Amino acid sequence: MTRLDAKAVRQSLDASTLARLATFEAFEEIDSTNSYLMRQAAPLPGQVHVAITDNQTHGRGRHGRTWLSPPGSGLCLSLAYTFAAQPGNLPALTLAIGLGVIEALERAGVDGVRLKWPNDLIADDGKLGGILTETQSQSSGMTSVVTGVGVNIDLGNHTRFDNGPESLLNAVDLARFAGEAPPVNALATHLIVALVSTLAAYDEHGFSDFQHKWPGKDWLRGRNVTVTTPHQEVTGIGAGIADDGALLVATSAGERCRITSGTVLDAGRESDA
Repeated sequence: MTRLDAKAVRQSLDASTLARLATFEAFEEIDSTNSYLMRQAAPLPGQVHVAITDNQTHGRGRHGRTWLSPPGSGLCLSLAYTFAAQPGNLPALTLAIGLGVIEALERAGVDGVRLKWPNDLIADDGKLGGILTETQSQSSGMTSVVTGVGVNIDLGNHTRFDNGPESLLNAVDLARFAGEAPPVNALATHLIVALVSTLAAYDEHGFSDFQHKWPGKDWLRGRNVTVTTPHQEVTGIGAGIADDGALLVATSAGERCRITSGTVLDAGRESDA
């Protein structure tokens, strides 16, 4: 795989993206793009800081899990953003970011990727990538976030990249799923453009601008699922999401459970029900 060329990526960004881009940093190697931006001062409202690499040594997933990205095997980027006003539904931002990633992949010529609530990219029923969104402290009282995206491009013989329950899913990369991975610089450009646009739209409209897009990309809908939450374990059939992005699970008892925080431990075949 051709290595990332930061100059080529920046030169390919459109004017509206560049207008919001406060900093753009590319690294030949870094521990974690999310960790790096969390250590930096937050951007001004409406502006974006971007950190990107194709060699991440200590990437992080949800609940402290690790995300390994050996040199040249994938693309990892993080964006820091400060909201002009307090978002009404910040947890659903990760879902919107997932939709933005799929939009970028489609623009790069990759179709058929779906989303596993709340933060996984799925292709051929395997894990293509993941998203991690963290809140960044601000003394001014404004809300800033750092959202990171990791996408497998060509894993080669690397098969272990995540040490959490989601690793039960097979690792999938674009080279195999798409037949040929899109050029890494083009993919990086599409991701940055789509995610900067997603953050700006979320700042203005919240999740309402994105909710209608979720059903067509929802990998869990209609599948037998088991979800663990801080208080219980829920088994049933994926029934989409609520207006605020909460996962809905239809149980055998006829109940529709609403889950705002949890981990999908199992997502089996699509239900015949």
